[in-house]
Amino acid sequence: MKLFPAIDIKDKQVVRLKYGDYDRMTVYSADPVSVAQDFLNKGADSLHIVDLDGAKDGVMSNFDTVKSVLGVKGLFTEIGGGIRTEDAIAKYIEAGVGRVILGTIAVENPEFLAEMVKKYSKQIAVGIDSKDGFVRTRGWLENSGISTMDFCMRMRDMGVGAIICTDISKDGALSGTNMELYQKLSELEGIDVVASGGITYYDEIQALAKMNISGAILGKALYTGAIDLEKALMIVKE
Repeated sequence: MKLFPAIDIKDKQVVRLKYGDYDRMTVYSADPVSVAQDFLNKGADSLHIVDLDGAKDGVMSNFDTVKSVLGVKGLFTEIGGGIRTEDAIAKYIEAGVGRVILGTIAVENPEFLAEMVKKYSKQIAVGIDSKDGFVRTRGWLENSGISTMDFCMRMRDMGVGAIICTDISKDGALSGTNMELYQKLSELEGIDVVASGGITYYDEIQALAKMNISGAILGKALYTGAIDLEKALMIVKE
């Protein structure tokens, strides 16, 4: 299982939201590049970036900041947040992103998603933000009315290679993640599942790895010190 330390960017700064609420935001650093370099120095080989401004308004207002982070070599980087056009996908891939995560557009325009999967293959993943069993869109603000499990199966059947599934009721709360959800998702064959949202304890990392979940995103727990990245990486290697 790969570990993806997360950098959420708003107004060019590293921040974390609580429960996906933009009004409950904590700023952790004004220098995303130094945060990425620190993750690399501690042994990370992967990085998860979210453009929170993009998720909300669909505009790549933090592109220059993201491009600077991509200058930290040695990290496989995936990015999500308001990516809703092929131009945006191509721009990120050209800048060096390894995997582009489509969220809102995957829900609202499945034909576009299918076209992008056909064209870019494994460089396309789908981000699924879930609350109370339903998919949320547009920066977690809108309820799509689509069942999370049904949508995950739909993505698998469409040929999507990976899904990043976040239970936003757990995200940023430091109260643990939704292990029941990931147990169910681990039973989906033919698609990689990345767990995200509220991972707080080392035993959760161990349990996710044993489920054959392909990846786990670590966010606020790293920034508060609840999880030490080097120790977490050792657990995954064991």
